[in-house]
Amino acid sequence: MNWIISSLLMVFGSVCLYLVVRKSSILKFPTQFNNLAMFFVPLVIYLFLGYLNHTNYAISFQNLSIIFFAAILFSYLANVTSLKSIELAPNPGYSLVISKSYVVFTTLVSFLFLGGEITLRKSIAIALIVLFSVLIAVDPKKTKEVKNKIWLAYTMYSFFGWGLLSLTIKYLTVHGMSTLPILTYLYIFVSLFIFIEKYFKKIQFSLSKPSIIYFLVIGLFSSIFNYFNFYSVGVAPNVGYVNAINASSISLVTIFSIVLFKDEFSWRKLFGVFGVTAGLLLLLL
Repeated sequence: MNWIISSLLMVFGSVCLYLVVRKSSILKFPTQFNNLAMFFVPLVIYLFLGYLNHTNYAISFQNLSIIFFAAILFSYLANVTSLKSIELAPNPGYSLVISKSYVVFTTLVSFLFLGGEITLRKSIAIALIVLFSVLIAVDPKKTKEVKNKIWLAYTMYSFFGWGLLSLTIKYLTVHGMSTLPILTYLYIFVSLFIFIEKYFKKIQFSLSKPSIIYFLVIGLFSSIFNYFNFYSVGVAPNVGYVNAINASSISLVTIFSIVLFKDEFSWRKLFGVFGVTAGLLLLLL
């Protein structure tokens, strides 16, 4: 499959996932509920797909060790620090924009160390996506005074964590592993960490028909998003291109959030959406 097509499927999964998680949060489902849905349900789906496709899960101890450390350091902990930084930042958009800017980091590292391509046109496109995302994500009205700068440390951890996760996936793909086994092993470890957190924090989920439905739907869209994200990272000419397309999904999320959740409309956000779209078109065409 062409990396552009798989990246667009990734955007579809990403936007749907965010919107369903947003609705789940409005209904006051715990964060750990959403996290477990985003990792455990996809794990079951990937194992089922692996069974149907007779996937070979043979793996070297070295690659298994790499996936284990990537799972805890670059996936699980990066998600935790992202949520912490959004909560503590003077403006939630500051955290979101900084952490999403890891696209710049992955583009350069992919070019320097993994043989990824880079062109002036695509570099400009990535810059447009990052810069105009600021207009979408940062709401001046939500800025508050904070004395503790720990939010920035949390944000930078997410920045490097997500960037290194993408680069790890690219590295494993270059060395012969396919998408499904990588995802399966990664999600086994992350799901285990979430269950451990749930146990020690004594977090209880009330299971009802609505919660089960949201649990399964969140898991389904997470499966779509992450499969095509990992696949695209593995086959794209540069990891950063996929990360930039992923970051551009914020424009679609903004539009749908205004329509579905009655988020505040502003010309600043609309200008940001146009700018991100222009950057995306420049990247893909």
